[in-house]
Parts: sequence; C-alpha cells; structure tokens
Amino acid sequence: MTAAPPPQPDQAARARVLALVRRHGWNATSFQVLERDFRYLFVDDDACVAYVDTGSAWVAAGAPLAAEARVGEVARAFVAAAGAAGRRASFFATEERFTSSSPFRAVLVGEQAVWDPARWDQALRGSPGLREQLRRARAKGVRVRAIAADDGSASAEPIRAAIAGLIDRWLRGRELAPLGFLARVEPMALLPDHRLMVAERGDTLVGLLSIAPVCGRDGWLLQNLLREPTAPNGTAETLIDHAMRSAAGEGRSFVTLGLAPLAGEVRLPLRFARLVGAPLYNFEGLRAFKAKLRPARWDRIYLSFPAGTAPLRAVLDVLAAFAHGGLLRFGLRTLLRGPAVVVSALAFLLVPWTALLATADAARWFPHPAVKWAWVAFDALLAGGLFALRARWRDGLARLLTFAIGADAVVTALESACWNAGRAVTTATKAIIAVAMIAPAVAFVVVSRATARRRTS
Repeated sequence: MTAAPPPQPDQAARARVLALVRRHGWNATSFQVLERDFRYLFVDDDACVAYVDTGSAWVAAGAPLAAEARVGEVARAFVAAAGAAGRRASFFATEERFTSSSPFRAVLVGEQAVWDPARWDQALRGSPGLREQLRRARAKGVRVRAIAADDGSASAEPIRAAIAGLIDRWLRGRELAPLGFLARVEPMALLPDHRLMVAERGDTLVGLLSIAPVCGRDGWLLQNLLREPTAPNGTAETLIDHAMRSAAGEGRSFVTLGLAPLAGEVRLPLRFARLVGAPLYNFEGLRAFKAKLRPARWDRIYLSFPAGTAPLRAVLDVLAAFAHGGLLRFGLRTLLRGPAVVVSALAFLLVPWTALLATADAARWFPHPAVKWAWVAFDALLAGGLFALRARWRDGLARLLTFAIGADAVVTALESACWNAGRAVTTATKAIIAVAMIAPAVAFVVVSRATARRRTS
C-alpha cells in the first residue's frame, strides 16, 4: 500500500476523486469533497481521503473513499501521513459503519435525519402541520421546477443572476461569518452530477434547493436549502416535497438533509456549546424543522480521531476547519457582522462593568458622587435595553441604544480628559481610564455596523 503525497489538486486529481466518489461515496458528505478547499491523499489507485489542512491538523470529510473492506486501512494511512507532515488527523461526520470497525475514538456530534422517498406520502398523512404549509405555499402561487445547473446558455442567465442574488442576500443575513469545509453555500459552483431546484412565485425567485448525489446509497443529500425572508410560508417545505417526489419517481431509497449539529445525546460540553451558541446558530430550530418532516430514522454522526488525541483538541480542529483555519479571525468577522453576538457580548460585559462602577471610590474617579451613581444608573439601563434587544430585535430600540452608546462615548471622553487625565499617576490608573474611553467608542462603531447589516439583510 502506498500513499501519494498530497499536492494542490488539479483537474486531473478532481476527475480521479469524482470517479472514486461515484464508486465508493457512501457517506452523505461524499460528493461535497469535490468543492474547493479540499485536498486529497490518494492511497494506491483505488482509494483516497479528502481533507482540509488547518495548519495544525488534517480534518477529513467523512470516512475514506474506498471499498468497505479497505476503509480502516486507508484511514490508518491517512493518520500516518498527517503525522509525517506534522499534523494531527481526524475524521468529521463519520457514521456507525466507520466507527464500529475502526480503532479510533468517536464523539457524537449530532444526528442526521433520513427518509425513504417511497414513504413520503405516508409522512405527509401523519403531519397535518406539514400539509398546511404546503397548502399555504400553493395558495400563494409558489411553484417548483428543476433547472440545469450547468446550463450556460443565454436563456439561463436571468435565473442564474437571480440565484446569485438570493445566495448573497441569504449569506449577508446570517449572524455567523461564511463557513468553509462542509458548510459552504456555493450551489452555482456545481458539477453536472448536482441538481438544482428553484421555487418561484410568478417570475420571482423565492427559494432554492441544491441536491448532491450519495452514490453508494443510491440517494440524495439535500444540501443547500435557501429562501428569501419574504418568501411565503411553506416555500422550504414545497422544495423538499418536490425533491422527495422526484427521488421516489426515480426509485431512490435514501434522502437526507444532512447533519443537525449537536442534536441528540451529545456530551455535556457540547450541550453547553449548543446553549451558548444559540444566538449565532439555531441548533434546536434546525432539528425541529427536520423532525417536522417526519424522517424514517435519525442516524448518529460522529467525530473520529486517534486515541492519542484529546477530544477537545479534535473538536477545536474541526471548528478551525469550518472557520477556514483561523478561529480568532473568524470570531472577529462574526463580531463585526452580526447584531445578535454584538448585543449579547455588550449586554454581558456591562454587568461586571456596572458592578465595578458601583464599588468604585467616587472621590477618586468622579467629580461628584452624584456623577458616579448617574453612570451606574445609565449603564444598568443600557444593559437592560441590550438584554431586551437580545431577546427580541426591534429597530427603534436598536437605534435608541446605538445613540445612547454614542453619547456614552462622547461624555466619557470629555469626563476623562477634563477630570481623570490630570489625576492619573500610576500605570494601572492610566490603563483603566484608557479602557473607559476606548470601550464605548469601539462599542458604538461595532453596534452601528451590526445594526446597519441587520437593516440591509
């Protein structure tokens, strides 16, 4: 067995991988490895592992592309090659076919809803709510049709432009910065094997569904499901209904919408991450949406890694893969784009800051005790407003709080310059004054940008 060194993939390499996907692509994620950013470790002539390099780890997308009898052998070759390159190795989105026969540790990271398209009508009969959503969409004139993803004719240009616009608006409306690895939203960069379905109301595009084949199970992954914010209720369900009926008509036996991350009986640290990350990603809502569609079963999805790797380290490697390799940079991009994370961060930071003001020596830090308590009251009200905005976004309240933070920045700067600056004698005192001056100004800029994004998304 020989493992070929992994240079940057070219067209020949991608064609080779495409052949392996068609032959061995059993994982739901298998066709996604043809998207950009992936590298490939070929093992002999009939197997490979697709992965991204974060700079410190190779994170593979699912199990190796190989005959079932060779999957474990190829996985071990991948781990050895990663170690030789000074990288850790892990396999994200593996299923029990891999975990039950591999020597690696496995951590549950979520669940994958699975349907048998032939039983879709049965699922509809058992869900009055789903039938009502489909009825609403029909009543509003929503219609679905399949289009050729690789159609380069002039007649296809209007719908391609409309799709590009929908994708851009959808991405700008997300709280998280755009993700990489297995979460890219690029349905226009499709190979002919992909399918594309669009939902239209009259001549207006209101929804989009891209479908990737799961060759090893004669099935489909419903990969990107996007809708306009103004789309009629039931648009997403109508796209899925059309896909299920198309799959059933072609005799497909497997359809999935992919991973519901952190769903199921995940470990306590991941449950905590689910709770903390809720303002940025609606974990519970995504699982509930899939459950509403009455799947036939839920398959457990794992992160697999060698025994010598700590579970937390493996999880961080996967997060780095989704974040294009840089967690700090990704966090800053998210902070500057999403009002939810900005509002949450400021609200929670104001709590200890307000407590610090309340215990501060008024004679030392303020012109008068009344000024101190005025600041305490102001910051308490500001924190309350931010928590209220975090619970439910209201444009008027957002504008009012933005103005209040701007006024805070101006008044704090004046007070610091006129009163505190001349009394700052120690380095610690100067640092506290600098933070007091800079923090409101930075908060004003960040909140203003985030609020503007909210208005234009």
